[in-house]
Amino acid sequence: MEYRFLGRSGLKVSALSFGSWVTFGDQVDEQIAFECMKEAYDAGVNFFDNAEVYAGGDSETMMGNIIKKAGWKRSDLVISTKIFWGGDGPNDAGLSYKHIIEGTDAALKRMQTDYVDLIFCHRPDVHTPIEETVWAMNQIIQSGKAFYWGTSEWSAEQIREAYNIARREHLRPPLMEQPQYHMFHRERVEKEYGDLYKDIGLGTTIWSPLASGLLTGKYNDGIPDDSRLSLEQFDWLRKSLLESDEGKKNLEKTGKLADLCKDTGLNMPELALLWCLRNPNVSTVITGASKPEQVRQNMKALEKQHLLTDDLMDKVEAILDNRPESAQDFRP
Repeated sequence: MEYRFLGRSGLKVSALSFGSWVTFGDQVDEQIAFECMKEAYDAGVNFFDNAEVYAGGDSETMMGNIIKKAGWKRSDLVISTKIFWGGDGPNDAGLSYKHIIEGTDAALKRMQTDYVDLIFCHRPDVHTPIEETVWAMNQIIQSGKAFYWGTSEWSAEQIREAYNIARREHLRPPLMEQPQYHMFHRERVEKEYGDLYKDIGLGTTIWSPLASGLLTGKYNDGIPDDSRLSLEQFDWLRKSLLESDEGKKNLEKTGKLADLCKDTGLNMPELALLWCLRNPNVSTVITGASKPEQVRQNMKALEKQHLLTDDLMDKVEAILDNRPESAQDFRP
């Protein structure tokens, strides 16, 4: 396993990590979840990602049970959760001081731990001043309930505002962002956040590297019965991923990428994961799985990084044809 610094912090996270979104509590039971997490841990994964909203909190409960059952040393793990959607009550959602404090306490109780290493603001909250959120996150860290805080799917402008408020008030600033990033979704990570990497040392824990399974190639010939897109609660994802105009274009590109893989020694998931890892601003790639065999397959990608040559990258980019444009230089 390769370990990378989380941005400019001194914390190291495994280049490939493991998250519980979609699977824990929705697709798999606790025994399968245990087998998946153990497979990841045995491969050297130290970062495990969760959120209060995943499976209505059951995902955190399952992860806490698994860590306790496995008997892993807590200091060997980097555990995260995300706060925003905590329930149906008027104050059970968002990034108010109240919900951040109460949501964190509830998450820690479900996960059976005194602290998480990372805590994320799961989305921006247009109803709460960013300054209130910064003060609340600082309080979480000051109380020892988390070591670092960050954001998920925030704009560069919002991250910079939070960072500047924290510096002005001598509080702990956000140090990491959890954005979606894969071959078909790259503008924010590769362009919008550009200045933040060098200005504040932003780290990234990117999610959906396989585009919700599209980049595995398993949807090239239809939807398998055991996939998440066959589940009723993910109708919205199926329509976005496969039935929209953009989705159909991406599916066509996926077929071309699959053909390209045939002579490379890489399969589709490996190509997609390694493509993400080629970005030096990616601290860790969060993988997910509903079967331990999928975890094993994902982890093997690290052994094949040498196969993703510059020449192969050029061929991939020619198929994708979506590289974000850099700022235009008007100087002669």
